Amino acid sequence: MEWMNAEQVLRRAETPLLWVGALTVVLLVLWLLYKLLSGFRIWIWGNGHLVSPKLGKWAVVTGATDGIGKSYAEELAHRGFAMMLISRSQHKLDDVAQCLKEQYKVETRTIAVDFGKTDIYQKIEAGLAGLEIGVLVNNVGVSYAYPEYFLNIPDLDNFITNMINVNITSVCQMTRLVLPRMSERSKGVILNISSAGGMYPLPLLTLYSSTKAFVDFFSRGLQEEYRRSGIIIQSVLPFFVATKMTRIKKPTLDKPTPERYVAAELATVGLQSQTNGYFPHAVMGWLTTKLVPINLVIFFGARMNRLQRTGYLNRKKIREQNNGSALKFD
Repeated sequence: MEWMNAEQVLRRAETPLLWVGALTVVLLVLWLLYKLLSGFRIWIWGNGHLVSPKLGKWAVVTGATDGIGKSYAEELAHRGFAMMLISRSQHKLDDVAQCLKEQYKVETRTIAVDFGKTDIYQKIEAGLAGLEIGVLVNNVGVSYAYPEYFLNIPDLDNFITNMINVNITSVCQMTRLVLPRMSERSKGVILNISSAGGMYPLPLLTLYSSTKAFVDFFSRGLQEEYRRSGIIIQSVLPFFVATKMTRIKKPTLDKPTPERYVAAELATVGLQSQTNGYFPHAVMGWLTTKLVPINLVIFFGARMNRLQRTGYLNRKKIREQNNGSALKFD
C-alpha cells in the first residue's frame, strides 16, 4: 500500500519535474547564446570607432615613451588625436613626439615629470590648460626589479613611496585634472591601466599587486558614479605583454606585442567597464577567477615568483663573482 502511494506521488510529480527540467535547459541555452553573442560583440565585432577625435581633440597618455603607453600614443595619433605625452625623460618624449608628428601629421606636446614625486601636478595642470581632452590613458606604472619578500626589498621606505605615487596617486590626480572638463562636455574616455596582477594577490609582488587592485576598484567605482554623464571610465587588466617592463622579448599568442594588445583593447571601450583587453587574456582571466580556487591561484603565483626570485639572485651572484674575478685579473 505504501509502495502504491509512493508511485502515485511520483506520477503526479512527473509532469512538473519535466517542466522544471525543460525550463532549466531553455534558460541554460539562452544564457549560453547570450554569452556567445556578447563574446562575438566584444571580441569579433568590437567597438573600434568609438574612440575618435569626436570625443575631443586631444588625447593624454602618461608613461608614453615605452611599451603599452607608447603604443597607445601611436594608435591614438593614427586615429587623428592631437597628442599630449607625459613621462619622465624629455629626450624620449621629444623622440616619440617627433615620430608621431612626422608619421601621423598631428599636433604633439610634451610634459616631462617624475610621477614618483607629488609636487608635479601644478605643472601638469598648467600644461593641460585650455585643451579639449577626449581621452586620458593613465598608463604610467612601476613594478619590482625582481620578485621579493616584502621586508627584503632594497630601500623599502623609498620603494613604497615611489610605487604608491606612480601607480596610485598618478591615476587619482590625473583623473582629478581631466574629469571636470569631460563632465562639462558630457563625453570623454579614461582608460586606467591596471594589471591582471590586481585581480588577486600576488605574493612576492605584493605591493605592486595591491596598487593595481586599487586602480581596478577606483576605475569601476568611478564608472558607476559617472556613467550617466556620458563618460566612460575603463579598468584595463592585461596579463603579460612583450614590453621592457615584463622583459619578454619574443611575443606569442598569449604574450602579444603592445601594438597588438592596444588595438584589441580599444575595441572593448564602451562594451566592458572592466576588461583584460585581449581575447586570450580574457580566457586566462575567466579561468583564474571563475574556475580555479583563489587559494590555488595564490599558491601557484607565489611558487612562480619564488622560482623567478631564485633565478634572478643566482644570476646576480654569478655576475658579481665574474666582476670580482675580472677586477683581480686587472
